[in-house]
Amino acid sequence: MVKSAYIHIPFCQHICHYCDFNKVFIDRQPVEQYLDYVEKEIVNTVAQQPFAELDTIFVGGGTPTALNMPQTERLLEIIQTRLQPLGTNAEVTFEANPGDLPKEKLRLLQEGGVNRLSFGVQTFNNELLKRIGRTHTSEDVFQAVRDAQEAGFANINLDLIYALPGQTPEDVKETLDIAFTLDVQHFSGYSLIIEPKTVFYNLVQRGKLPLPGEDSEAKMYELVMDEMERHGYHQYEISNFSRAGYESRHNLVYWNNEPYYGFGAGAHGYVAGRRLQNAGPLKKYVQLIDETGLPYTNVHEVTEQERMEEEMFLGLRKTAGVGKAAFLQKFGRPMHAVFGEVLEENKRQGLLEETEEAVRLTRAGKLLGNEVFQAFLL
Repeated sequence: MVKSAYIHIPFCQHICHYCDFNKVFIDRQPVEQYLDYVEKEIVNTVAQQPFAELDTIFVGGGTPTALNMPQTERLLEIIQTRLQPLGTNAEVTFEANPGDLPKEKLRLLQEGGVNRLSFGVQTFNNELLKRIGRTHTSEDVFQAVRDAQEAGFANINLDLIYALPGQTPEDVKETLDIAFTLDVQHFSGYSLIIEPKTVFYNLVQRGKLPLPGEDSEAKMYELVMDEMERHGYHQYEISNFSRAGYESRHNLVYWNNEPYYGFGAGAHGYVAGRRLQNAGPLKKYVQLIDETGLPYTNVHEVTEQERMEEEMFLGLRKTAGVGKAAFLQKFGRPMHAVFGEVLEENKRQGLLEETEEAVRLTRAGKLLGNEVFQAFLL
């Protein structure tokens, strides 16, 4: 049974140099029409695949807080009328840009049931922020977090990125030192990935983007892990750190390989054993809903073998790893009967460790996570 929903808002006030998510400049875009069609998609999806109650809702983008006040109110109305009931203590998250959240919008979000904010901070170095195409400053972050806390938000995440162009481990340490002064509950720390169709990709192709080397990037990641633990933020997933009880319950749905709705242009869902991909371009998204009621451009029936592979490479992202009993219960087969050779080889290389209850990445395995995950695609 589905207990989580993701809603994609593809509009941005500006486009960052590294971003490859489905997004468009909000200026002169049919935002109100788009929200109407998101509502239609939700109604039609839930009619086919109903839920009892939702435990998590995550509104991402793009930049959801790029919507103006009436548009934000409309989005919250859709959530309040179409995605109910919510479970007790449901987690409702909005991604936010530090420069897009005046106090009146914070109040609107809180009154609309939002109880978790995720700010795209990336770094507290203002020169680096300019270099990566961000328009906010470190001062804007302080103001936004302070305003959110004063408005009563007690569950706040800051996204940070390391291995940025020209960045050093010393820069990362400085950003972390500043971040820890803000008294937030959660951090996400990602290394920069150069994706096609981005400004940074084009610069790399022309040899005009000075990126840290692999050794420097690894040093930055280890610095992030060590400093987070030292300041009371437990690493519960490769890139995520939280105080006790503030883990992202929505993202844990993905890593636990559980079903979720994906609404909006370019969104992905996992419902009734099918991976669903929505059309990305707004016109195509609208057209498909008009024609078929749903915006899918790809529907993939996940095989049993694929489910087991996903259980491993998603679950190993968690520091707790993949539980043996849970694997057996889900698939009726012991983990070692399916992946014995892969498990033993990665243990031999020092990338995995095994207890009676679970298999999980070692510290060395975290540094080479993608290689470990790839090994489980049989």
